[in-house]
Amino acid sequence: MAMTFSTENLARSSATHPWRVVAIWVVIFVVAAYLVATLFEDGTTTKFVFTGNPEVNQALDLLEESGIRDVTGTNEIVVIQSSTYTVDDPQYRQVVETLTLNLAMLGPDIIRLETMANFYSTGAPPLVSNDRTATLISFVMAGDFDDNSKNISDVVDVVHAAQGQEGFEILITGQATIGLDQRELGQEDLEKGEMFGVPIALVILVVVLGALLVAVVPLVMAVVSIVLALGASALVGQVFELSFFVSNIITMIGLAVGIDYSLFVVSRYREERNRGKEKIDAIGHAGATATRAVVFSGMTVVLALVGMLLIPFNIFISIGIGAILVVLAAMAAAMTLLPAILGIMGDKVNSLRIPFIGRGQATFDPSVSSGFWDRVVRIVMAQPVISLLVTGGLLVALVIPFFGINTGFAGISTFPDHLESKQAFLVLDEKFSFGEVTPAEIVIEGDIASPTVQAGIDRLRALLAADEVFGEPRELEVSASGRVALLSVPVNGDSAGDAAIAAVTRLDEMYVEEAFPGSGANVYVGGETAFNIEFFAVSIRSAWIVFPFVLGISFLLLTVVFRSILLPIKAIILNMLAVGATYGILVLVFQEGFLASTFGFQESPIVEAWIPLFLFTILFGLSMDYHVFLLSRIRERFDQTQDNVEAVAFGIRSTGRLITGAALIMVAVFWGFAAGSMVGLQQMGFGLGVAILLDASIVRMVMVPASMRLLGKWNWYLPSWLEWIPNVRFEPEVLAAAPAPADD
Repeated sequence: MAMTFSTENLARSSATHPWRVVAIWVVIFVVAAYLVATLFEDGTTTKFVFTGNPEVNQALDLLEESGIRDVTGTNEIVVIQSSTYTVDDPQYRQVVETLTLNLAMLGPDIIRLETMANFYSTGAPPLVSNDRTATLISFVMAGDFDDNSKNISDVVDVVHAAQGQEGFEILITGQATIGLDQRELGQEDLEKGEMFGVPIALVILVVVLGALLVAVVPLVMAVVSIVLALGASALVGQVFELSFFVSNIITMIGLAVGIDYSLFVVSRYREERNRGKEKIDAIGHAGATATRAVVFSGMTVVLALVGMLLIPFNIFISIGIGAILVVLAAMAAAMTLLPAILGIMGDKVNSLRIPFIGRGQATFDPSVSSGFWDRVVRIVMAQPVISLLVTGGLLVALVIPFFGINTGFAGISTFPDHLESKQAFLVLDEKFSFGEVTPAEIVIEGDIASPTVQAGIDRLRALLAADEVFGEPRELEVSASGRVALLSVPVNGDSAGDAAIAAVTRLDEMYVEEAFPGSGANVYVGGETAFNIEFFAVSIRSAWIVFPFVLGISFLLLTVVFRSILLPIKAIILNMLAVGATYGILVLVFQEGFLASTFGFQESPIVEAWIPLFLFTILFGLSMDYHVFLLSRIRERFDQTQDNVEAVAFGIRSTGRLITGAALIMVAVFWGFAAGSMVGLQQMGFGLGVAILLDASIVRMVMVPASMRLLGKWNWYLPSWLEWIPNVRFEPEVLAAAPAPADD
């Protein structure tokens, strides 16, 4: 028994009462905008948090519970160096003590005053460089991480006010300072992506649709979807704090799917009008076919994105929630608001046609065997084996570099050189240790005063002293109960760098085991580098859950939608090839430096650890979008004619320009974000753009028709024991030849 969805009735109802629907959406838009303005900031966080209970979390909990430290504050360091004076000169002392006093005047709500230290107040040798031309002022911010993120700008202002003194260079860096630079860079990259992507998207829409007015409609739909998703995420953030990255992902995915969904529905409406249907009937038929395809493709994207929610880390969960919300918003707008707009505009959507291409696009008839895409698909299907071997061989060749991938974190060493936190890092790395900002934190739980534990601590100090990557350990801090102790030790270099990662791994897996055998103490290794190590481990473990989940869900949904067992298997294989090729290209460009400078990208020895999981989940969802749109037209024609070759040709020529246009829009949006200065965003944007380009060209326009030509009627094979699956296919269309009457 066939299941009937209500997308057609919903579209008809929306088009019949358009002003009522638009008014409802205006109210929704205003409410969403209000939620963004009032709640969004409070519902987002700059913290990176594991939702499970790994060793680094246990170490933090012990420090907090024992009262040794308020672990929520961030370590910040002011770096002062002089080409004229040394720390022994009174001029130097005056600069340091005056700045220390000015920082202290910010008060205990911003800085934990008891943590402030400089060389003159402590005499601590680690606070002075060997040549005595540089020194440090260290302190811990008050409050939690989000408080630190808000208040650090006040601290930076005080440091900047002290700059410009002749003979001195004064810089600041630290966890909150770096976070501030990251947010500012992220905002700059977001604005740059919008400035780059949106105008190009408009140009592509004008070319694809052939008229200026109709090209604006998808952009409006994208904006509405983005604002609605941001408003919804503001509400979600009151229950589960979302990462501030959620706004970037909502904007990026919202521009992509909001435009794409509208493009397919608007094009189908114009096609039906050209065939002679009345306005409401054309909108209804577009709702029954294109909008239904939007619903199924959107469901595929959403279900794929659920995989992100299975990763126990707030960044992935936030990205997944944000992307899901904006896809749902785009689906809702395509089902109701878009038909209402078409109901108001009618044939006026074709106004302001572009010379030469406008009329052809407005009167395009896919039932006629002609045009560029028809010729391409018939050439492909004439030699399907050769087409598959050539394109498949190319993708396999591109996959090969992936096996040499080196994942990690692009830390502060990859930041642009003009950033103050990067400049301070370079001074610290040269004359001190950046580990003073992000030390390894060894938390010992047990009878700290016992001889066995004390002997273990001594052995650990000796092991650390023999490892040149570690600096001199700080004084042991012991809780009032005597049951918990903290030994902090600086780790040279970038906390996300290979040297620091390897050193803390040795500390955790070797030195701790050698130092405390039979002591009865539990030892936990925390700190930022340990956090990074745990993140790598979580990413690897999660892949074994996320990959099967996304593949399984995609297979099940496509099986239900197209009532075929072979099409889903083929789709998954082709998508895996495209994703694998994208991984390989990322390794070639960023890790190996191939054409990196040509693209304006920063060469990096690593691919960000979160990129593979992120790309797989997002790309599998987005690429299934095109697959559903294409196969829905092929199936629609096959139901009418039972001619496999003609159905495939019809599907390609009816969607070829739309899929290409939609893909180019996505590529423009994603590559706009890749134009930023942060290597992680460069890898993310470039990877998304490349994958969509491969998917919409090689996979969708060559490999899909070639493989379907070879399979013939086996494309639609469904075993008899699966006949119970509900029939949710798209209705066959009834072609009409009468010309469309003019719409008033």
